[in-house]
Amino acid sequence: MIEYQPIWDEVISNFHCELNSIHGREHWRRVEDVGLKIVKLAGKADVDVVRLFAVLHDSCRRNDNHDPQHGMRAAEYAKMRRGRLFDLDDEKFELLYTACAWHADGEITSNLTVGACWDADRMDLRRVGIEPDPSFFSTPEVRQIVLGKQLFADLSEREILPQDF
Repeated sequence: MIEYQPIWDEVISNFHCELNSIHGREHWRRVEDVGLKIVKLAGKADVDVVRLFAVLHDSCRRNDNHDPQHGMRAAEYAKMRRGRLFDLDDEKFELLYTACAWHADGEITSNLTVGACWDADRMDLRRVGIEPDPSFFSTPEVRQIVLGKQLFADLSEREILPQDF
């Protein structure tokens, strides 16, 4: 069983940006919360990988702006902490490494665990003024939720004309 508090403590103590930044602690908590909901919704995704991704994926950012290597740095950080802060078998660690390394590259995947990680992060894009695009979600269930919200938003913003009744 993984003890998450020591991981959070270490990541927080090593974070280069402000903890309350757009890529900081509150974002990680939202990604963890949404990731766990996606695991329940889609099933078969690994809970430990999703939780570790949440705290690690933006942990090595050097700034809140353009930082294209932050995902790979997070993956390498996870590699250095494996066996010290947490243990995962090789298959699960490869999923965590992949999820961290490529989370900001706009890719999608058929792997449910990596998809749950990426989708959880992308569900929090509104914090930076970006409306999530359903085509960038890996998990079909999440894609449908995002698509439904966008359709609802389009309908609610549209002027209702008399012929609509």
